[in-house]
Amino acid sequence: MMHRLIARCRASILLALVLLMPAAIASAQGRYVIGAGDVLQVEVLEDESLSRTVLVTPSGEISLPLAGSVQAGGQTLSAVQEMLRQRLAPNFAEPPTVFVALSREAIDPPVIPGPAPTPPAPILLDIFALGEVGNRGQIQVEPGTTILQAFALMGGFTPFAASDRIQLRRRDPITGVERIYPLRYSAIISGRSPNGSARLVDGDVFVVPTRKLFE
Repeated sequence: MMHRLIARCRASILLALVLLMPAAIASAQGRYVIGAGDVLQVEVLEDESLSRTVLVTPSGEISLPLAGSVQAGGQTLSAVQEMLRQRLAPNFAEPPTVFVALSREAIDPPVIPGPAPTPPAPILLDIFALGEVGNRGQIQVEPGTTILQAFALMGGFTPFAASDRIQLRRRDPITGVERIYPLRYSAIISGRSPNGSARLVDGDVFVVPTRKLFE
C-alpha cells in the first residue's frame, strides 16, 4: 500500500514538472531524435531501482535491467519510452509508468583540421645541353617542348658550334640502351627537316660539338 502511494506521489511530481515545462522545450523533447553519445534519464515509477541514467552506445543501444538492450538510436524519446514500457510490462501486474528524458546531448569531439592541401607540383622534364651552347647544363622544360624550342632555351649556339652535327642522345627507359640521333640545325631552321617539331622526353641530352677548321 505504501509502495503504491509513493509511486503515485512520484508520478504526480513528474506530471507537474512536465506541465510546468515551457511548451517549446516540451515540444523539442518530443521531436528529438536520439543519437549515439546522448545521455538519457529513465524513470520507472513502480520500481525505483530500475530508474537510472543511461548512455547511448556507439551502436545506438541502451541497457536496462529486466528490459535488456533496446535500440534507442534514431528513435524519439517517446518511442523509446513506449518500448521500455512494453519490455518491462511482463514483470509487473499492470504495465509500468515509464518516463524517458534527455539528460545530456552528445558532445561532439573537436575536429582537428588537417594540413591545407598543397597543389601538385608541375611535372617538368630534365634535359641537358653540352658543348657549344649559350646555356650549358641541366634545363627544365614543360612536357610538349620541341627540339627547336629547346635550342632557344639553350641560349642558341656559340660562334664555334658545329650546328649541323648536333647529337640528340636518348636512352630507352625500358632497355637502357642509348640511341644517338643526328640533327642538322640548318635543315631544321629552313623547314627541310621535321625534327624540329619532335617533342622532348625526360633525360634527353644535346651535344653540340666544336666545328672543325674548315667546316
